[in-house]
Amino acid sequence: MGLKSILTILIVLFVLLQYRLWLGTGGLVRLWQINQAVEQQLQENNRLEERNLALEAEVIDLKRGLEAVEERARSELGMIKKGETFVQIVTPASNSGGGE
Repeated sequence: MGLKSILTILIVLFVLLQYRLWLGTGGLVRLWQINQAVEQQLQENNRLEERNLALEAEVIDLKRGLEAVEERARSELGMIKKGETFVQIVTPASNSGGGE
């Protein structure tokens, strides 16, 4: 076996090892993909944790008193108390048809 044959075999082995390192199962490309997925999951977890904290604060408010219930009834259901007058302001729709 000559020096050229050994050198060719070594180059082929080196290329195969590089292929496995970069593109093979468990290679650097897959590692990068997994790191991206982990980062996205961490962001989602942070978002959900903030939402859970807001919901927990709302539950505490609802358990403590009627102010939060009253506020929610007013804003979401449009309810009013006895003796109050409901006023609704309607703005005219803008005329987008052009000139007069």
